[in-house]
Amino acid sequence: MAGKQVEAAAVIDKIKIMKRIIIIFCLIAFVKSYSQTSEGSTTEYKKRVLETTEIDFLSSYYTQDGDNAAVSGGIGTEELTDATGTFVVSIPLNDDDILTIDAGVSAYTSASSSNIDPFDDGPADPFQASSGASRSDLWGNVTGSYSHSSDDRNEIWSTKLSVSTEYDYFSAGLGGSYTRLFNEKNTELSISGNVYIDSWNAIYPIELRPFGENGNRLNNPLFTRNNITGNTNYNPNFTPFDSEGRNSYSLGFGFSQILHKNVQGSLALDFVQQQGLLSTPFQRVYFSDVPNSFIDNFQLADDVEKLPDSRFKVAIGGRLNWYLNEVVVLRTFYRYYFDDWGITSHTASIEAPIKITDKFTLYPSYRFYNQTAADYFRPYETALSTDEFYTSDYDLSEYNANQFGFGISYTDIFTKAHIWKFGLKSIDLKFYQYDRDTSFSSSIITSGFNFIMD
Repeated sequence: MAGKQVEAAAVIDKIKIMKRIIIIFCLIAFVKSYSQTSEGSTTEYKKRVLETTEIDFLSSYYTQDGDNAAVSGGIGTEELTDATGTFVVSIPLNDDDILTIDAGVSAYTSASSSNIDPFDDGPADPFQASSGASRSDLWGNVTGSYSHSSDDRNEIWSTKLSVSTEYDYFSAGLGGSYTRLFNEKNTELSISGNVYIDSWNAIYPIELRPFGENGNRLNNPLFTRNNITGNTNYNPNFTPFDSEGRNSYSLGFGFSQILHKNVQGSLALDFVQQQGLLSTPFQRVYFSDVPNSFIDNFQLADDVEKLPDSRFKVAIGGRLNWYLNEVVVLRTFYRYYFDDWGITSHTASIEAPIKITDKFTLYPSYRFYNQTAADYFRPYETALSTDEFYTSDYDLSEYNANQFGFGISYTDIFTKAHIWKFGLKSIDLKFYQYDRDTSFSSSIITSGFNFIMD
């Protein structure tokens, strides 16, 4: 009971923090808009960066499945569904400044994560979902950003603050960017940076918890109520993580150039440094040199994944957009990525918007991705108990993936359709089908509605 009270108090504290951030940004918006209104009569006219308040409502529905769940050590169902809703409100504070508030909620149900505790309702099996509390979760995020453009519109500064939370994770982020336009706005340079301070509320597989500090080991009711088969002397060498914090720092550079009246190109270079708990506490690992123990059809974990406490990532990419004619535009993208965990990857994509009428556009697309395996990746039952690091998460394995997409958009710059005081400017609907060569597949449907205040 005391543990639940502590968790409830932590959730309440997180909600209070999110409310305070929203209040602070609203106060900034009020003060800025009031001061600019009082000074407006003394400044000369210039085109506003954003003419009026805009509201975007975004939603998505995502499903996935596969046979390599990391929660059950590289085997078992990866079935998951997720529904997300997000509101983005952009408020012009004056001619030059914009305040944006982005708030979203994501609710998911996962057969895979339900097996953090697979022994709570009937025979346990890695390919079957459990009905435990870990089967579903709710994620919430609030991001406030502020941008300022210079009088000549050749410089843009922005800053942002974000908070996100779910049952076992909390994150706070701060970031900013600077953009400079040259050559009659045909050339653009940008730099951005972000810092995220995260903390886990570590949740371990149910069978390992009695072997933590001061645990009652095989005297735990889990083992006294259930028969262990195979190696009945189950004795994992499990130690909870000392620290549950994670810090991420990113630095990005961008360059964009109009190459021709019909061609635009851009380059991007990004660096990310992560430190802290980079392992996922509830993902099991099975050792090949330790006898197997089972309850029902579920193999008991030998340990959780162990990964280094630092990771450095580098990505460099480029885009080339070619306006073929009034009907078709080609958008191409390529990115090369590598990190100090041994992963290298290549991403290539192409999208070809096709304008079929003044208001409707089709968006067929294709994306290819491949990567090498991390140095620490071990498929099911191939890790050794003497290894320093190990994981059976197939997100860190070697694989190829293909994604096909199709979308349609409706745009009405005159916003003839209205909901209350807001005119409907655009609607976007898209579908993507993603397939890996590791038996994993997913699909997602997204929608977006853009409104402007009259």
